[in-house]
Amino acid sequence: MNKKKIIRTSTVAMSLDLLLKGQLAYLNKFYEVVVVSGDDDHLAEVRNREKVKAIAVPFQRQIAPIHDLISLVKLYKVLKKEKPYIIHSITPKAGLLSMIAGYFAGVPIRIHTFTGLIFPSKKGVTKFILIQMDRLLCFFATQIIPEGQGVKNDLIQFSITKKPLNILANGNVNGIDLDYFNPILFSDLERVKLKSELSISENDFVFVFVGRLVKDKGINELITAFDSLQQDIKNIKLLLVGNFEPELDPLLKATVDIINTNTNIISVGFQSDVRPYFSISNALVFPSYREGFPNVVLQAGAMGLPSIVSDINGCNEIISNNKNGIIIPAKDQQAIYDAMKTILNPKVCQQLQSSSRTTIEANYKQEKVWDALLEEYRKFEK
Repeated sequence: MNKKKIIRTSTVAMSLDLLLKGQLAYLNKFYEVVVVSGDDDHLAEVRNREKVKAIAVPFQRQIAPIHDLISLVKLYKVLKKEKPYIIHSITPKAGLLSMIAGYFAGVPIRIHTFTGLIFPSKKGVTKFILIQMDRLLCFFATQIIPEGQGVKNDLIQFSITKKPLNILANGNVNGIDLDYFNPILFSDLERVKLKSELSISENDFVFVFVGRLVKDKGINELITAFDSLQQDIKNIKLLLVGNFEPELDPLLKATVDIINTNTNIISVGFQSDVRPYFSISNALVFPSYREGFPNVVLQAGAMGLPSIVSDINGCNEIISNNKNGIIIPAKDQQAIYDAMKTILNPKVCQQLQSSSRTTIEANYKQEKVWDALLEEYRKFEK
């Protein structure tokens, strides 16, 4: 019996590689899964690891009308040739083009998962254009899946669509592999070795940030707050795990200068495996301006870390204030300072740590998310 075909798309293949790890291979047991995204090492990794067919179609993350039209035509031709039963997109640009191309190519089921919304943090003409793009995306889609309750609320509040909005499981696109993100996998010897390599002493309290080092992640406020805190309190370190993006979302020059000169701030760049860095840390600080449903907070929790997070979509769904972390206002340098100072208290930190992994186990186990998605696909066969 021939399997029905599903095409999964994302603007850049890194999203398929990192966000949907394992899920595509799981779905491939029940459907013929094809992935479409830009051609790079991440797309090759998805093809080889997940054992699925991969087709290269370049997408631009920024608004680029000529490039977007070319991508739309290429995607349309792929869909006419492959004839999928379902096309399912994540990320904004791939979502818009996939839903339009899917509609005109006659794909019966067109699903987009909103992993986050860009426009709430924008202003003026840019915000207006992004809202219209999301409305157009939803117009051509048959099903819309918000990754979490906050994303759902924004879609309703800004009248993006009147179509039903169904969150799968408890939110998140892929759940957490609790066997992989497990602190017991790292020995004391391994942790001591990595700390030594990074000039972190055993007595240091380590705050960690994992993600892109950009303005929208709250890095300007985080760096300034930490710089002030470490002048008042000794034996603390800030570990930055992620790349700078000076072209897309640059940091203030003053922020970069502090990162480059403060020896208590350790920047290790992008890391394909973030678990070792979680294993030597005491708390995640994630003061982002906007998120859909941040994997970093889930990963940190699975690794037994409490989190300091902004009161934004996703973060305030994963973290319960004073239970498994601390919730603070976004864009508030003083609040970051105060929360970091609070969590330095051993009793507070230990209390928050005790609920960190159990919360993730109870709500975001990977198999639960996969089964919910499979059931969603199967609904359309009835």
